[in-house]
Amino acid sequence: MGDSNGNGDWLRVRGIGRERFATYLVDYLGSIGYAVERTESLEPSLSRVRGRLEKMNPAVPPVARELAFRLYPTSGGAALVWEAPTEIPAEERARMDRLVAEISSHLVRAVATESHATAKVSAPSDSHLPWQGNGGALVPSAAKPPESS
Repeated sequence: MGDSNGNGDWLRVRGIGRERFATYLVDYLGSIGYAVERTESLEPSLSRVRGRLEKMNPAVPPVARELAFRLYPTSGGAALVWEAPTEIPAEERARMDRLVAEISSHLVRAVATESHATAKVSAPSDSHLPWQGNGGALVPSAAKPPESS
């Protein structure tokens, strides 16, 4: 489910709801140095997560000092949309790709572990990040979580 800004789903989860998936994201961002603000709305049914880096972390590129995400319910789970940043300078792209991959990997592991493998995080076939435009993933490793067994 994309929106008018071209932001489509980055990740999806099946087997747990939007609120629980948002909690995994909030907890992880907090653990890597972000001060996190989370808001919930009923109409439409959304969770919004915003993070501002407060503790220096060399793994976080300057462009990622502020992050924003939107989560919405899907049939049987939830979808995660990456909202900000939307543009990544070329010199920060490699570090941003690593950060995106780390967030994705953490969500995959945390959801699988705590749900005893009854819930699963995956990337939709058209998964992308806002700075990749609507043409699909320019850096597939950043858009898709690692395969889990």
